[in-house]
Amino acid sequence: MSLQNETRRLTAPDIRARKSGEPIVCLTSYHAHTARLVDTYCDVILVGDSLGMVMHGLETTVPVTLEMMILQGHAVMRGSKHALVVVDMPFGSYEASKEQAFASAARVMKETGCGAIKIEGGRRMAETIAFLAERGVPVMGHVGLTPQAINTIGSFRAQGRDESDWAPIEADARAVADAGAFAVVLEAIAEPLGRRISSQIAIPTIGIGASAACDGQILVLEDMLGLSPRVPKFVKRFGDLGPSIEQAIKRYAEEVRSRAFPGPDHVYPMRKAGVSKPAARGKT
Repeated sequence: MSLQNETRRLTAPDIRARKSGEPIVCLTSYHAHTARLVDTYCDVILVGDSLGMVMHGLETTVPVTLEMMILQGHAVMRGSKHALVVVDMPFGSYEASKEQAFASAARVMKETGCGAIKIEGGRRMAETIAFLAERGVPVMGHVGLTPQAINTIGSFRAQGRDESDWAPIEADARAVADAGAFAVVLEAIAEPLGRRISSQIAIPTIGIGASAACDGQILVLEDMLGLSPRVPKFVKRFGDLGPSIEQAIKRYAEEVRSRAFPGPDHVYPMRKAGVSKPAARGKT
């Protein structure tokens, strides 16, 4: 009897236990092939509703559907083995009631096999987060700039840059933590506020345009690789793949038009006379 050495996937409790410990590394992914790359280095992979903008060219995340999230969540699960996979709940799939939120979250988890879901909103979503957590759904919260509320916010602007605006954001983060979320994303908030919230609440904070004092950081993969034409201030480009991809496509087009590609190495010649195919190996 052989023993299989399987990689254990991280869970929401594993991430929760990292509060004030080693920083939590998170990135988004929407495909099996990028998930394989990200999985080697990250603790959390977020299947973000940002896929609406990154993959589909939408102006906001609002039109993203539950079916879109499930399809890409399933792909990311197939491509990863180690990281906790968190799937965003899209706009309209959880706000109507806590029962609606549970039905949507249960469907996402059953159909994708992911380990947690993420929902936007602070105090207004606290009852829903508690309802989900009590029923076995690990929830990552999301406060500060909440992109699904863009039509009421008006623009993707940073939050809490005036100290007079801090109290509601702090209250949102506390409400999410107290409701039972295992972690919370702090998006696009003033650095001192991100630092303050991270020191106040008992669950890990995942910063995206917040503070280096957060318990972890997340970026959209395409943004940090240089594939997105426009990125927020908080994005650091760790790669510049856009121009190199364009150059590769340009060279391909030139070689096809000049008939330089495919060359002799990329086509199949006739089999030489008298050379037979190797016999198939039998099973023993």
